[in-house]
Formats: sequence, C-alpha cells, structure tokens
Amino acid sequence: MPATAYRYDDLRALYLNCTLKRSPEVSNTEGLIERSRAVMEAQGVATALVRPADLDIATGVWPDMTEHGWESDAWPELYGRVMDADILVLCGPIWLGDNSSVMKRVIERLYACSSLLNEEGQYAFYGRVGGCLITGNEDGIKHCAMNVLYSLQHLGYVIPPQADAGWIGEAGPGPSYLDPGSGGPENDFTNRNTSFMAWNLMHLAAMVKAAGGIPAHGNQRTAWDAGCRADFPNPEHR
Repeated sequence: MPATAYRYDDLRALYLNCTLKRSPEVSNTEGLIERSRAVMEAQGVATALVRPADLDIATGVWPDMTEHGWESDAWPELYGRVMDADILVLCGPIWLGDNSSVMKRVIERLYACSSLLNEEGQYAFYGRVGGCLITGNEDGIKHCAMNVLYSLQHLGYVIPPQADAGWIGEAGPGPSYLDPGSGGPENDFTNRNTSFMAWNLMHLAAMVKAAGGIPAHGNQRTAWDAGCRADFPNPEHR
C-alpha cells in the first residue's frame, strides 16, 4: 500500500531526551532527535520534546510516588503526555556502555504504569508504537537499543522494523555528535537509519490507529482475571 494511503497528520509523537543535562545546556542527543522530528513534522505529525532531567521525577515503581512517601513527583503529568502520544521515542546517551540513569528511571516509571488498563481491558500502552535514538562516543548503541526496545514491547508498545538509530564517534574522549568536525550530522549511515526509523514509526502508528488499536481478544487482563482463557488450555473454564 503506498504511503499516500495513510494519514500522518493525525499522529502525535513524543520524544523523551534522557540526557543527563538540564535545559538549556546543549545536548548532542537532541541534535539527532531534531533530524528525526523534521522527518515526522514534514508529514504533519505533531511532535513534542521533553527532557526528563528538567523534571522532578521520583524514584519508584508506582504510578504516583507521592502516595508512597515522596513529597513531589512529576511523573503523573508526564505519563499523561505519554498516553496522548501515538509514538514514543526514548532517546539518550551512552554511559559506561549502557543507557543513562535518566533513561533507566523513565523506563522504570513506564513499568510502574504497566498494570494500568485501557477501556478494552488491555494493558494501557497497547495501540502505541515505540522506537529509540542513541548517541555517544563509545561502543554500545545496539546494547542500549536492545534494552530500550525490549522494555517498550514488554510494556505493550508495538515495535516496527528498524526502530532504532544512533551515532557514535571515535572511542574515547573524542568529539560528540554536535561538535565541529565530528562528522555526526553528515554521517550517511546514521541519517539513513534515522530516516527509516521515523518513517517506520509513522507507517506502523498509522496502521495501528486505522485498525482501532491492537485487537482485544486473547490479551485482556480483565477477561483473564474473570477466568476466560481465550483458547488457552484450562479445564476449569468451559
């Protein structure tokens, strides 16, 4: 089916830049994010960018940590923005070959909400599409992407093909993505993968939205809890 068969201007995409830097400090990850956003916005997608490091997000595995001893928690408001988005792109730097502490906190708080259900009785993140962008000047893009994409699909997100992209410079204390002479913004491999990722996220999000989400059969927590096993062998329920 040609791309023109789908609408993209009714989609919303949220980029979470899990840099350790607070605004307005320059974030190299944000440089790559803007490339991806430009592809989507050219197709009419409404995009938004948030740095979780700017927010007072509590540590914990409950939807609202103010109910568990914390004085404040910015997560519930951010969770609302996550739920308003058809596409979620988790983005961040590599530290010690792994995702940043901010990325890990965001994934933990997403996980904290994974038991919430939608109106169909499915887990709340069903019907949404996820991807990731990774930057750094040390090895680890694929390791970080594997962790992010596994986490997103485990929570209920749909992951398209080529759902990740990234850039790394020379190993060691070399230039970062936006530094003069880094070659990052001109890197054809990174630009190709970033473009493919953006398009695949849009394609799949449009397909899922047109289908009304993921079909609600065999994956409803409410039905399972009521004893309905949707063809799963269960001699106790006939």
